[in-house]
Amino acid sequence: MNILRAHPAQSELLTLRQAIVETGRIAYERGHLTANDGNISTRLPGERILITPAGLCKGRLAPEDLLIVDMNGRLLIPAADPSLRPTSEQPMHLEVYRQRPDVHAVLHAHPAFATALTVANKPLRNDVLPEVIMLLGDIPITDYATPSSQENADVIRELIRTHDALVLRQHGSLTVGRTLDEALITLDRLEHVAKVLALAEMMGQVTPWPLKI
Repeated sequence: MNILRAHPAQSELLTLRQAIVETGRIAYERGHLTANDGNISTRLPGERILITPAGLCKGRLAPEDLLIVDMNGRLLIPAADPSLRPTSEQPMHLEVYRQRPDVHAVLHAHPAFATALTVANKPLRNDVLPEVIMLLGDIPITDYATPSSQENADVIRELIRTHDALVLRQHGSLTVGRTLDEALITLDRLEHVAKVLALAEMMGQVTPWPLKI
């Protein structure tokens, strides 16, 4: 069984803990997360959320480092280390789950190329690579919001209702899915597209798709 594809309602809690740990490790090794940046969560039965702690590297998590909160952000089950607290980006995760009953996994990362596009005030164009149109669709860039604040929940509220991938202005990305695997794959595709666009800009020409012969 692929633990990243496991649906929360069909899986044991330990399997989901391991899936979040695996998601963090993969995202960290691929450079989508650095230091102790980023956060990951998955929906549990009973309107509960399994979420990563603040202050730990997501590439070196252990299953017992994760916490369980309710939809109001109240801590229900602490981590093995009682000093750990839920990620400060918890309001953004909870907002996704409120707006999207179909979503069971949320991944906030700091991919370099996607973030760099917002720093350079460049759009994530959807007229260049066919996979963007066919697999990702339109990828909006949010207004700027102060990290770790309620503003993050506010700026994603309307956009996340109709998009599975957002770029947070000067703050990374937000990808969601029915499973952690879907959220991670969307992140991979998002960063790949951003990297291709950035390299094409450096080479001097971005050719829209389809090509005109």
